[in-house]
Amino acid sequence: MYPRWADAGDPLLALPKVTLHDHLDGSLRPETMLELADAQGQSLPYADPDTLAGWFQGTVAEPVVDNWDEKFGVTTRLMQDPDSIVRVAHEFVLDLAADGVVYGETRWAPEKHVGKGMSLSETVEAVAAGLASGEQAAAAAGRPIRVRQLLCGMRTSDLSTEIAKLTIQHYGDSVAGFDVAGVEEGFPASEHVEACRLLEAANVPFTFHTGEHDGVSSIASTVHDCHALRLGHGVRIVEDIFLDGVALDIRSAVATVGSRIDSLTLGPLARWVRDRRIPLEVCLSSNSKGNVVDGWANHPLGLLKALGFTVTMNPDNRMMSATSLTRDMRRAVETFGFGAADLLEVTRNAAEAAFLPLADRTALIADVIEPGFGDLHL
Repeated sequence: MYPRWADAGDPLLALPKVTLHDHLDGSLRPETMLELADAQGQSLPYADPDTLAGWFQGTVAEPVVDNWDEKFGVTTRLMQDPDSIVRVAHEFVLDLAADGVVYGETRWAPEKHVGKGMSLSETVEAVAAGLASGEQAAAAAGRPIRVRQLLCGMRTSDLSTEIAKLTIQHYGDSVAGFDVAGVEEGFPASEHVEACRLLEAANVPFTFHTGEHDGVSSIASTVHDCHALRLGHGVRIVEDIFLDGVALDIRSAVATVGSRIDSLTLGPLARWVRDRRIPLEVCLSSNSKGNVVDGWANHPLGLLKALGFTVTMNPDNRMMSATSLTRDMRRAVETFGFGAADLLEVTRNAAEAAFLPLADRTALIADVIEPGFGDLHL
């Protein structure tokens, strides 16, 4: 088996990969959605899996939705009982393993899965069971993998403190940390400071969606008000980078800079993020398809890496973005000229930034990742 959105013959499939920004509810198999909908008596826009996937990905226009997030409402409605959640989490692990992932963190919002009476804790336990059974199945198939969950509070909700407490309660073998997700613009990070303070006091790590659909001020609040350990996306940090005294724009930064990378000046926030090696959870295909940038060639992934930022690569939403880490790595090779050393660097960055104990991260890099890149042929 190989990932639905990767090429079976791509040698990059064999690389050991680490994914940090990977939404559970954005990665359901279309066939599974159809089977769950049928069993639950729900309707979906299309009964053909490829057409259904095309609608989620935006290549099939009808039915029109007012906001991209409405499509997550369709997937989460199918995940309102333990059996459905277990199945989705189990298949998620198998799809990661088929993509060569050896360690992954999947994020999801417990508050979106209590519509039919499950408690918040029961939703967490269902995801944990699905991840564990997926790991067992992958190991039996000769593809050992470890996958942990990040519990999401939502920018648009007042439940982030409650979800932070839930994260602290379940922090351990399956729950690796916390995230804040959802609509960024108009919903500032500063509204979730209490949740972040609770997590810091309990020594539970957390990341934060930021710098995707809002700019430098959003990133600044995430870094300085909330003290997030990683930045989910974070690519609009380029708007605190200057050429001839003019701030770059996320949509035109790559074309504007061209070959003049040595002429760039970093603003104070960009220097802070780079110099303190705050990891960026960069999502190439998702940003390119989600109107953050205009196509892969205009994405600042390569620019940020060249400037010394701690860049990681992530698929974001595998089904909704029609991608996998293999596919995004291939695009980085073809678009930005990434070689084996570059792919190893972003993978090592991700492993070092994982919400795992230091000994586990060190062993992952030394025993799995670095040896796995030894015979790479692009």
